[in-house]
Amino acid sequence: MSAEVLRDDRDDHFIREDGRVFAGRHLIIEVVNGHGLDDEARIQRAFRDCVSECGATLLHIHTHKFSPQGVSGVAVLAESHISVHTWPEIGYGAFDVFMCGDADPWRSVDVLKAAFATDDVRVRSLRRGDGVVTDVAAA
Repeated sequence: MSAEVLRDDRDDHFIREDGRVFAGRHLIIEVVNGHGLDDEARIQRAFRDCVSECGATLLHIHTHKFSPQGVSGVAVLAESHISVHTWPEIGYGAFDVFMCGDADPWRSVDVLKAAFATDDVRVRSLRRGDGVVTDVAAA
């Protein structure tokens, strides 16, 4: 990889912000005291609503309903993915929202609050690949 990747005018979906270049934003989102976390169709709707609200491009959704409860799923995006595993018996959903380019994963937080009828949504944010491009390009 050359220093070429650091140029601001490249159309490569890396994010350039505050003098940093990174692959994308990855939000670890915990839905607490959520409702409907055992409803596979509701989770698929939440994925679609997140995609739309965040300005992403949906490629495919796959979910699996467990017995007696719980759902796991992934929405594959052109910009990366959204994934979930739920424990409806305690009202908990573990979501990952990872997006690169112009898509804004932060917009998914309010979508998930509304979709699962809770105000208790906890978020941690990572800049995926932060420092990798600079370190490689400098080598």
